[in-house]
Amino acid sequence: MAAVRARAVLLTGSNRGIGLELVKQLLGAPRPPAWIFATCRDPEGPRAQELRDLASKHPNVILVKLDVANPSAITDAAKIVEGKLNGMGLNLLINNAGIYTPTASLETVDAEEMIRTYKTNAVGPMLMAQAALNMLTKCQALTYGEAGILCVALHPGWVKTDMGSQEADLTVDTSVRGLLSVLPILSEKHNGTLLNWEGKAIPW
Repeated sequence: MAAVRARAVLLTGSNRGIGLELVKQLLGAPRPPAWIFATCRDPEGPRAQELRDLASKHPNVILVKLDVANPSAITDAAKIVEGKLNGMGLNLLINNAGIYTPTASLETVDAEEMIRTYKTNAVGPMLMAQAALNMLTKCQALTYGEAGILCVALHPGWVKTDMGSQEADLTVDTSVRGLLSVLPILSEKHNGTLLNWEGKAIPW
């Protein structure tokens, strides 16, 4: 399996589930990133204890407070990341943060909850991409096209997490190993595509 080779990685929603496992497996890579910016809404809270433990053992893991639905929080986080990178830029942005509230049907879903979910799961990644744009294009190692940015959506599968439920098909470990094996094989031809955790194309 090809390894992800990135100097600086930023992950959203990294305190549990797929995000936390991504941090763990990136750290366990033969050549782990020099910087892993692990973001979540409350890095000092009880749900981020395992992430804090990792950061205490690995100086390349930087915890950053970030709510992807809050534009000012994104701006603050970007300043922290830029300060650490000293102009070198990000290699990889993984928009993993998301929320899910089980509902019986569209008739029973609360309008406020729909808006909150849309802001986090749809608007949040776009705001993150916009904030990371300058850092991504500064990176000297990027070679994809004139813009220097490759954007691909990866489906992790149905995963045994708090959001996916324990009835899901995949373990977190299997899903993340698959996702990390797909990243190194991506090229310009994959730009704008949706792939699953095995690298197979999914129709939009």
